Amino acid sequence: MKEKNKILAISGSTRVQSTNLNYIRAIAQLSADIFEIKIFQGLTDLPHFNPDLDIEFLTAPEVVKSFRQLLREADGILICTPEYAMGVPGTLKNAIDWTISSCEFMHKPTALVTASSQGSKGHVSLIETLNIIEAMMTPATQLLIPVAKTKINSELKILDEKTLNELNSLIQELHHLALNKKESF
Repeated sequence: MKEKNKILAISGSTRVQSTNLNYIRAIAQLSADIFEIKIFQGLTDLPHFNPDLDIEFLTAPEVVKSFRQLLREADGILICTPEYAMGVPGTLKNAIDWTISSCEFMHKPTALVTASSQGSKGHVSLIETLNIIEAMMTPATQLLIPVAKTKINSELKILDEKTLNELNSLIQELHHLALNKKESF
């Protein structure tokens, strides 16, 4: 049996029953043969980013150290987020900020799904952030799903054929990036 890629999924929404969490679960179902997806549950537990708490990577709070370890252990990262007030949700940006000095995203295969009412401004902003911290992405691992609630149901079925095709392409590209990353070491 082939070893599955370990993917850490991060929902940018803090809601327990969020559309973004449903998309992550749907992606987990669609990719069950190639990915082992672990959903990060501690987004709201991370303290506000403060560089004074992270001197030489040794003094970071334990919850931050645990988050960083999960990122390091993953073969790839899946972020699925809404757009809040035309931007990136603060809790998600805060989590990413905790990785800037420790570089967990650097050269890490990463997929970004922005699933929101509109989403375009938050999507572009987060792509810029992920690019500057050198996350490994391609256009095929970046997907904007506008009017997202209408394209998935409570049983995690993707109702829109175009969205389903785009998600399947994103899954295949993330898989390809993760395999190439493993083979390069």
